[in-house]
Amino acid sequence: MVFLSLIGLIAALIALAYFRAPGWTWAVAGALWLATLKLHVALAPAWGAALLTVWIVASALLLIVPLRRALLSDALLAWFRRVLPQVSQTEQEALDAGTVWWDGELFSGRPDWAKWLSLPRPKLTAEEQAFLDGPVEELCRRCDDWKINHELHDLPPELWQFIKDHGFLGMIIPKQYGGLGFSALAHSEVVMKLASRNPTACVSVMVPNSLGPAELLLHYGTEEQKNFYLPRLARGIDMPCFALTGPEAGSDAGGIPDFGIVCRGQHEGKEVLGMRVTWDKRYITLGPVATLLGLAFKLYDPERLLGAQEDLGITLALIPTSHRGVNIGRRHLPLNAAFMNGPNWGRDVFIPMEWVVGGHAYVGQGWRMLMECLAAGRAISLPSSTTGGAKTAVRTTGAYSRVRSQFRVPIGRFEGVEEALARMGGNLYTMEAARVLTAAAVDLGEKPAVLSAIVKYHCTERARQVINDAMDVHGGKAICLGPNNYLGHGYQQMPISITVEGANILTRSMIIFGQGAIRCHPYVLREIAATKETDPAAASRAFDAALWGHLSHILGNAARALWLGVSGASFASVPGAPETRRHFRRLTRFSAGFALAADTAMLFLGGDLKRREKISARLGDILSQLYLASCALKRWHDDGCQQLDLPFVQWAVQDAEHRIQEAFYGLFHNFPARAASWLLRALIFPYGRTLRAPDDRLGQRVARLMTEHSPARDRLTAGMFIHRHESDPVGRLELALERVAEAEQIEAKVRAAVKRGEVVHGFGAEARVAAALEAGAITADEVQTLRSYDALRRACIMVDDFPHDLGREAAEPAAVSAVDQALMARKTA
Repeated sequence: MVFLSLIGLIAALIALAYFRAPGWTWAVAGALWLATLKLHVALAPAWGAALLTVWIVASALLLIVPLRRALLSDALLAWFRRVLPQVSQTEQEALDAGTVWWDGELFSGRPDWAKWLSLPRPKLTAEEQAFLDGPVEELCRRCDDWKINHELHDLPPELWQFIKDHGFLGMIIPKQYGGLGFSALAHSEVVMKLASRNPTACVSVMVPNSLGPAELLLHYGTEEQKNFYLPRLARGIDMPCFALTGPEAGSDAGGIPDFGIVCRGQHEGKEVLGMRVTWDKRYITLGPVATLLGLAFKLYDPERLLGAQEDLGITLALIPTSHRGVNIGRRHLPLNAAFMNGPNWGRDVFIPMEWVVGGHAYVGQGWRMLMECLAAGRAISLPSSTTGGAKTAVRTTGAYSRVRSQFRVPIGRFEGVEEALARMGGNLYTMEAARVLTAAAVDLGEKPAVLSAIVKYHCTERARQVINDAMDVHGGKAICLGPNNYLGHGYQQMPISITVEGANILTRSMIIFGQGAIRCHPYVLREIAATKETDPAAASRAFDAALWGHLSHILGNAARALWLGVSGASFASVPGAPETRRHFRRLTRFSAGFALAADTAMLFLGGDLKRREKISARLGDILSQLYLASCALKRWHDDGCQQLDLPFVQWAVQDAEHRIQEAFYGLFHNFPARAASWLLRALIFPYGRTLRAPDDRLGQRVARLMTEHSPARDRLTAGMFIHRHESDPVGRLELALERVAEAEQIEAKVRAAVKRGEVVHGFGAEARVAAALEAGAITADEVQTLRSYDALRRACIMVDDFPHDLGREAAEPAAVSAVDQALMARKTA
């Protein structure tokens, strides 16, 4: 009887924890259990009374708030203050920057999926769509990738002027200052479309609209600065760049050695208060062509001209590059990319105090300003540009796999190629979903610091996987550079996106969870804030509420993880279409497990967690995959639950779920507290590993969709630039894909006639077709269709060739290339 009673108590406590019941219900439940135990078990009256007394006293201690604070919470607050690791000013400003959005729901352990699906589908305005269909389309059409990268090493002057004239440089600048005033989604769509055509045009437009002078002025500039600079930036009169990183400070941008000294000096014939600034910057995009230099440096005031403080902190200033002492230098060549990038430096350059962004009030506030603006810029720039490049790789590889045959079979039918195509399609589906929804978060007023780090890291890493797979499938077609190679430059320059805006190794191992653990957790930031409260009574109240809320959070997630693990989350209530509910249930289970694991890691590792980068990285992987899977599911619902697209979302989410499982097991195997690791594994994975990566059948369905001319393929790559003309290498593939089915039907007739013995053919395909025509197996129109398609197909698979002496290529006309020969043959036919 005692055993059954104990089982009942445990079940009741798990249920209370699962639903995060208030404390009084726990007290009542315990008292009722003790009363039941006393009735059914032969306990001595003294023992029964003693147990009930202990339970009442304990309940009172925990439920009567003034008593709990005096006897427990205040002592724990004092201990917490002693063990809390020191946080530098730059770390604190990074933690304070940005806002918490869906990442907070994932950290809660019980995400509200109905709320997630009810978010309005992101849409462009009519004006924004017209800009994409007009100027953006025209700019893409005018870009000659080969000429830009191998002849000019820059955009031609007429394209620069087109960009300026049509307002590309002022997309984020409000209309009142002469800009376009576009949404974050429109900004993202423009960058993505340009990236699908030409990386140089993309970067040249992207950088002025990302973290830099315009963004900083909009948020912090004085009215005088805004009114002067923003119209000039919007019209391209001034070309901006922002100089943060240098030889000694890359990922550790907060450790910049560049400095300024507050002093008085001469400016425009007057003695004014200003700074003498010394800096040495590298890797600055648009630096070689910039007319306005945004500069970050540490500012010191040894003469106390601004106040009592000597070390004022990181400060941001805007300096015309024509200013005396500013050296722009020459240019870098990042992996042969043609976009402008280079160094700049100065030694004891005097600038007036009015050139500080925001004026005197923002002296020393530079790091906070950068952190607050970085979230929005990072949420758009690299996710958009890498997704655009991935769309080109996916669409062309799908078409090439259908048009290119070996052993009389389209290479897209080979299982090895199918495997690569499936990865490409599933990765792109996830990237596009995350790109659109994270940009939408910015439009909702969020500054998603943690989510922007997730999409930056995972979009660039998945783009690297996509381009690698595309190169493998294309083989020799992709490795020979030339005007007809649409993959080579993207492959060559892919590491740039991995490196910039926070190197990916750093982003994964330190930022995503390192920042998210504190920023997104429902209680940790409140507990830390309480330790810094100077009013003892206020600190006691705040810490008590956060601490016991945190305890309820931990117990609730432990109960949820156990029940959802044991039940396979089969009974979790989730919204959505029937095809996706099992995925929502699994993500609910993993959210609870992640929240529990995060608290366990913080409890056992404390401040040492930020140095245990591999542990932090695995927790970050779980959070990242939860977000990416959430985006994929919402995208499918926003698209109207298209059944034809179902293989894409299934592959994307199953892949994320499998990655989550493997990240958990990596955490279990390497967690230093072994007992805690075993307990976590038992709670979260009571049956062990049960999830597999997407299987071959699903992968085949994804691959088939990518190699067919279908609405699903169009939706997967929507928004990219396609010039549907045989003179364009990507457009040529599109035309070939549209005609391949008809050509194959005619070829099947020829083969059938040969097999029946009706056609006696000579050597080669052309002789066989001529014999089939003569035998009446096919018509003259079908012969023309077949020859026309064959010339187009051959042009698609041929590669460029050049004179032996490439150095004389510009002076001496090249022979007709193999691609041109194939197209000429088609016209002759």
